[in-house]
This record gives sequence, C-alpha cells and structure tokens, in this order.
Amino acid sequence: MNAPLIIPELVSLDADLGSTKAEVITSVAGIIARAGRADADGLTRDALDRESKSPTGMPGGFAIPHCRSAAVSQPSLGFARLSPAVDFNGPDGPADLVFMIAASENGGADHMKLLTKLARALVKPEFVEQLRQAPDAQTVVDLIGGVVGPEEGAPVPAPATAAATDETAPEQTPTTHVVAITACPTGIAHTYMAADYLTAAGKKMGVDVKVEPQGSTATEPLDASEIEAADAVIFATDVGVKGRERFAGKPVIESGVKRAVNEPEKMVAEALAAAKDPHAHRVPAGHGEHQEPEQAGSQIGWGKRIQQALMTGVSYMIPFVAAGGLLIALGFLFGGYEIAKDGMDIALHNTFNNLPAPTAHALGGSATMTYIGAVLFAVGQAAFGFLLPALAGYIGFGLADRPGIAPGFVAGAVAGVTGAGFIGAIVGGLLGGLVAYWFTRLNPPRWLRGLMPVVIIPLVGSLIAGGLMYVVLGRPLAALTNALNNWLGGMSGASAVILGIILGLMMCSDLGGPINKAAYLFATTNLAVTNVGSLKVMAAVMAAGMVPPLAMALSTTLRPNLYQPAERENGTAAWLLGASFISEGAIPFAAADPLRVIPSMMAGGAVTGALSMALGAASKAPHGGIFVFFAIDRVWAFILAIVVGTIVAALLVTIFKASAKRKAEATA
Repeated sequence: MNAPLIIPELVSLDADLGSTKAEVITSVAGIIARAGRADADGLTRDALDRESKSPTGMPGGFAIPHCRSAAVSQPSLGFARLSPAVDFNGPDGPADLVFMIAASENGGADHMKLLTKLARALVKPEFVEQLRQAPDAQTVVDLIGGVVGPEEGAPVPAPATAAATDETAPEQTPTTHVVAITACPTGIAHTYMAADYLTAAGKKMGVDVKVEPQGSTATEPLDASEIEAADAVIFATDVGVKGRERFAGKPVIESGVKRAVNEPEKMVAEALAAAKDPHAHRVPAGHGEHQEPEQAGSQIGWGKRIQQALMTGVSYMIPFVAAGGLLIALGFLFGGYEIAKDGMDIALHNTFNNLPAPTAHALGGSATMTYIGAVLFAVGQAAFGFLLPALAGYIGFGLADRPGIAPGFVAGAVAGVTGAGFIGAIVGGLLGGLVAYWFTRLNPPRWLRGLMPVVIIPLVGSLIAGGLMYVVLGRPLAALTNALNNWLGGMSGASAVILGIILGLMMCSDLGGPINKAAYLFATTNLAVTNVGSLKVMAAVMAAGMVPPLAMALSTTLRPNLYQPAERENGTAAWLLGASFISEGAIPFAAADPLRVIPSMMAGGAVTGALSMALGAASKAPHGGIFVFFAIDRVWAFILAIVVGTIVAALLVTIFKASAKRKAEATA
C-alpha cells in the first residue's frame, strides 16, 4: 500500500514559521524533509521557483504552494496553521493556513488531481473553519485525508449542517459547458498549447471545457451534442475558424491564440460571463455557408481581423512553399543546378526511354539522374506556382470565408502574371476578400440567395479584384517588387549584415507569430535561383529561426537545475525541432519566462542572421534546416552562424536565469 499523503509529522499547528512566504515555504519544506520524504534544499528551491511564476494565495485566507520536484521521494502534503498569518499575495489578505503539495517529478497527473481536490474542498467555509479549530495534528490529518485521498482509507469528515449536502451536490449537478477552438498560423505549437491551457483552466475552475485544436495534424472535431450543450464559445485563433457555422447563436469570446496560453482562466471566466449576458456577442447564423465575421465577436477590430486574414493566407501557403521548395532542392541534388535552365523542357520532352544528355553537375554524371532531377524540379515549380494564388486566396478566405476564396485566388494569379509578386498577392487577397465580404453583408431576395456564394460573389469579386490588379495596381506593384529584388541582388557588405540582423531579430521575437511569419514570407516569396541575394536572405532566415529551440536545448543541458522537469523534457525534444527549423520548439520556455527567454533568443538570432549574410551562406530550399544541406551554398558558413548564435542565446538565457535563481535563494 502506498504511504498516505499526509501524516501527523507533516502538520504544524499555531506556529511562527517566519514573516515572509519564502520563509514559510522553506520551513514547511524542512518539515517534509524531516519526515524522510524529500531533500529540503531541492524542495525549497523548486517550490520557490514555482511561487515566483504566480502567487499561490487563495481567497479565504489560505495558500497552496506546490511543485513537482526531483527532490521529493514520497508525494506529500505538508500543512501549517500559522500564527501570525503571512502574506501569500492572496486577494483578501494574509494566509493563516498553508498547504504545501510536494509531488514527485513524474507525478504530474497526481499533482493536478490533488490540487483540484483540495481547492474544491477549501471553497467550503465549514471545512476551512474545521481546520482552523482542529485541536491536534491527527484531526487535521483525518480532515484533509478525507477530501484528498479517501481511497487511502482515511475517514471522511462529516461537516456540520448543510455542508454535507454541498459536498455531493457539485458532483451531481452539471457545471457550465464551454467549447473552444484554438488555431495558430503553423498549427504546430501554439494551437495545442492553448488547447491544453484552456482545458486545465476549466478543470481548475470547475467548468467543463472541450477544445478542438485546429492544427497541422488530424483534428477530431467537437461532437455536435457538445456544441449544442455549450453555454458559450471561445475562439482563440490567429487564423480563420473552420466550421464557424456550427456555433451559430452561441455567446462568443474571441482573441488571438497567445491569450489562451497566457490568460486561460480569464478567458474561461469571460466565457462564463457571456453565457449569462443576454446582450453578449454571438456567432451569427449568416446566409448559406458563410458566416459574417463582423458580428461573430466584435471584440476584434479591423486591424486584428486583417492581421488574422494575413496569417490565414500564410498558414495555407506554407505547405506549397515547403513542398515546392524541397522538391526543387531535390531536383538540384539529382540533376545539378543547371537543371533550373532546362528542367521544364526535359520533363516535358524526355522519358526513361529517351534520356537527356547529362548536365555537368548531375549526381554521378548520370543521364538518369538528370531526368529524375528535371522531373523533381518541374513538380516543385508547379507547386511553387500556387504560392501567390494560395496566399491571396486564403487571405480572402480569412476575411470573407468561402466566398472570398475565388476572388483572392484570381487576384493572386494576376499578381504572378503581372510580376507584382507577394506584395501584389497580399493587396489582391485583401481586395478580393473585402469585395466578397461586402456582398455577404447584403440581404438579397430569397430566390437570389442560393446564387450569391456560388455565382455572383465569385464572378463580381474576381472581376473587381483581378481587374484592378491588371488595370491599376499591377504595374506599380511590379515596379516595387522589381526594385526589391534588385536591392536583394545587389546587397553586400554592411547593408547585407544589417538586413541579416533585422531578419534574425524578427525570426526570434515571437517564435512562430506574425513577426516571425512576416520575415519568413519576405524570404520565401522572393526566393529565386537566379537571384543570389534572395538565396542569402533565405539562409539567414532559416538559420536564425533554428536558434531558439537549439539554444534552449543547450541551456537545459548545461544547467538543468535552472529548469523544471517538464522544461528539461522539452529541452531534449528541442534539439530535433531546432535542427528541423521549427522555431516553435522554444515556445514552452518563452511562455514560462518571456522576459528572460525572448531577449536572449533575439540576441542569438541577430548574431546568426548577421554572420550568415556576412559569410555568404545561401539556401535554395525554404525549409528543412540541416536536413537540406545539399541545397545550401557555403554550408560551413550556415552551420557556423547557427552554432555561434545558439551559444550566444544559450549563454544569455542561462546567465539571466541563474541570476534570478540567486535572487530567489537570497530572499529565501
């Protein structure tokens, strides 16, 4: 049988354990250590580190400091009734009751379960008063054991009067139901982190929160019955919500995805308030398949709405960039870089029975490799051909849902034909989306409604957006794009280094957010084999984007005692994420400690971007990290820039965290 969580030796009654919360935590950790269940120094350090992230003082005059720690040999609950009370930053003054949950390093689920059980019991004034009046340690053990671990055989207390009824009522009466959608531009990290945070917040608050993360992997949609039972909806997204029409009529709270990571409990609380407010904003029923975005959460202004549309376009464009760019890079590997000149012609006119003459740098000097390289190059070019239409089309989708897709795609295609490039695609996508959105605001006769989304809006929207691109906007935007490409091609010396610094800072500032995506979009949409400057920009962007996860992995390896167990596990995974150019691998660290992590990562990214540009590294592949080394010119410079930037970022974040730890220990 497992040892009980709390025993009389872990209880201290009416004791003066210090005048600050750090002193109290240190004293209770010592009590647990003297019972042979933990190392005092390690438990104190981890508990204070957890306390520094957010205070554990609760309404009602009690505090629940807690942590998971490798210093804990036996999961335990220490209890102290303080005299005098000590300030734990609770909302209603000092705490006279302190519960220290000391969970073992691999006891995450038990830790959360224990915290939830204890918090639910402590909201009952009768139970708290019984603890304040308990005459001895064994009575405290019996009372607490009854609510956090009845399975261990501890007797369940029988609170006076109506308390017994209150004890069981919450279990029998359904709580408020909230459903949520989370989504970020890449659908890799923020999407799933936000979903986890909202779910955990709901459990802590006693709210049934069901989340549908609309990420890059297969998503199990919310069941229709769960949506029907929901009292309110949370949309925490940086891109458009798929299937918004399912939530028609529900009170809605909307924000960017990061808010759900940073303030999950506040968002759940706002959803609860909206559920009770008859005037709350609601997801509209709309007409047909389209849902009018203006009314679906007017907490978001047009600036945020346009930003979400741009991120939606980038999100849907990235698969075309990755597939097309990597296929082109493989074409170069097999057929040599000369394949860029004749690859399309070879793919169209040659076969395995009619092989072309081998190119000078084909793999093994083989005609077969030349033909395979040409086919890979041609397929990659075809995929790349969708880059501008996809960007513009899904910007239109982000603004006007499905009616915006056709006008956006047409405007993006025209941007490609006229040479307006990615700037033209952005402008065209916004035009197409706004025109389509305006049409969805109309209230046509019933007999015309069926034609609106499938005929009238695509026809008129495509005509207006595409026509304006041809007649008015195409040539000036093409001139701007050509000037930009000429500038990239002519970069050298100090100007190249400065651009590398700027791109490095952008790539590491928000780790997959809008600023990061803006730098990546700048690099990928200007990528051209014939423009050496664009290849250097692509290398600098990819190298800088690899730095944050690699730096955090290195820091957790060098100084593991500065990080929580879960962070050390994330650090192990971050090696591969960083090597693969997935900047989001550093997000868990940035979310936990943004003021120390993000500036350190930006410094490392700036160093990497500057070195990559100065040393002339150039990448013909838009993604893949070290796994596309064959498509990188001066690969030694590329790797050197990454190594130096990673070391700089890792040293800075380690120094900052070590300094914070020393201050916390000095306070203790």
